[in-house]
Amino acid sequence: MATITLEYPVESKGTEIKTLEMRRPKVRDQVASKKSSKSDEDIEVNLFANLCEVSPEIIMDLDMKDYKSLQKEYKSFLS
Repeated sequence: MATITLEYPVESKGTEIKTLEMRRPKVRDQVASKKSSKSDEDIEVNLFANLCEVSPEIIMDLDMKDYKSLQKEYKSFLS
């Protein structure tokens, strides 16, 4: 597990989200994301939502700097 502190928190259902917890990915996560997505961008958003156990809408609302932090953390799991 990795904790990502958001520089630009997002709000969901009246609650401010300041951190996201991302778990290590499994092959099944990648397969499920590909099956449920229509584009390459959707695959990554759905994958990150699954790994952080939040809705894809929360990932979509992230500032790009925070999204890049998620991408960096994901890549670190793969190295």
